[in-house]
Amino acid sequence: MKTVAPIRREVVMPKPTFVRWWICALLFFATTINYIDRQVLAILAPNLQKEIGWSEIEYGYIVTAFQFSYAIGLLLVGKLIDILGTKRGFVVSIVIWSLAAMAHALAGSAAGFGLARLALGLGEAGHFPSAIKTVSEWFPRQERALATGIFNSGSNVGAIVAPLIVPIIALNYGWRWAFIATGLLGFVWLVFWLILMDHPRTHPRVNAGEMILIGADVPEVIEAPSSFWEILSTRKLWALAVGKFMTDPIWWFFLYWLPKFLNHTYDLKLNEIGLPLITAYLIADVGSVGGGWVSSRFLQKGWSVNAARKTTLLILAIMVIPIYWVSEVSELWPAILLIGLGMAAHTGWSANMYTLATDFFPKKDIGKVVGFIGMSGAVGGMLMASATGHLLEATGSYKSIFIVAASAYAIALFVIHLLVPDIDRVKS
Repeated sequence: MKTVAPIRREVVMPKPTFVRWWICALLFFATTINYIDRQVLAILAPNLQKEIGWSEIEYGYIVTAFQFSYAIGLLLVGKLIDILGTKRGFVVSIVIWSLAAMAHALAGSAAGFGLARLALGLGEAGHFPSAIKTVSEWFPRQERALATGIFNSGSNVGAIVAPLIVPIIALNYGWRWAFIATGLLGFVWLVFWLILMDHPRTHPRVNAGEMILIGADVPEVIEAPSSFWEILSTRKLWALAVGKFMTDPIWWFFLYWLPKFLNHTYDLKLNEIGLPLITAYLIADVGSVGGGWVSSRFLQKGWSVNAARKTTLLILAIMVIPIYWVSEVSELWPAILLIGLGMAAHTGWSANMYTLATDFFPKKDIGKVVGFIGMSGAVGGMLMASATGHLLEATGSYKSIFIVAASAYAIALFVIHLLVPDIDRVKS
């Protein structure tokens, strides 16, 4: 009697779907809107300063008001995001910040703008903790830096779109309508978020192939989140916090003072400022995606996480050094190119700093971690905003600010390396 060999059937996994990249696109547009709402005041600041009559110090305090509530919000919102989840957490955040953006139209004094900025900072505090946690849920480690770089590039797109549309609205309909129209964009985005977003395990459009890819690093174990004090006691958290504290203020300076710098140094008016700002932020956009791509590429080539992340950060720290000479450049466009290079270095740096958070900590703790390090960056920005206002009021010179900007990243990387010599030993 012949023995019949059993028929062997190979299980062929379906090709992974690309739903995670659609989620990344939603995060990109949310970041774009986030930065449009932040940028409106900076673009209108030279005109509002003349119309309302605030001083450089008062403008510094208006910016500080945003940084203060943003810092407090980030400290509190991380735990809230971990509890609510990314979908509901984002809903709460964008509703608050969109209403606050529109509320600027009601302001008629420096104090009124300060109150509106307080509310805006509180709402926008939920954005990055939600976005980074979403990336940690939807992407494997080797794709996280690229995904973070892509959605983070929305910050530059927002800063490009704002100088395109804000002057047109303000010059034709008045500055109040500029705040109202841009504030409404958040509610448009909210419709798509509610329809398209879900956790990958329950998303109806995610197939088995994509789920295997998303969970390729380590099996996901459901654990209770770590306490805040457990997280706070780790050197890796302080490495991230110091890095953000030292470098985020440079980005805040670009965001809130670049239009004023161009107006002060090159006498650019509201209808002339768009192209230089757009050029600088286009260059910055390349940095955000490029910084994420380089880091991910190093990993794909077999580099360790430590070598890939730190080499990328070193490249970016070197790129920002030429901004030292900006205040000595008499021509507009060479100055814009140097500023754009520095901004590109920052956005690439920022993408990798957020990715380090996902390297260092498990998904269950990402909300609290990103909230804390974002708070650290906001505190640094708050201190720099007040100092910048006083410095400009006293001297009228931007030179010392650009010196700080040129050196901050190299010093921050040195501190990060001292605190975490080997990332691979502490990664989650």
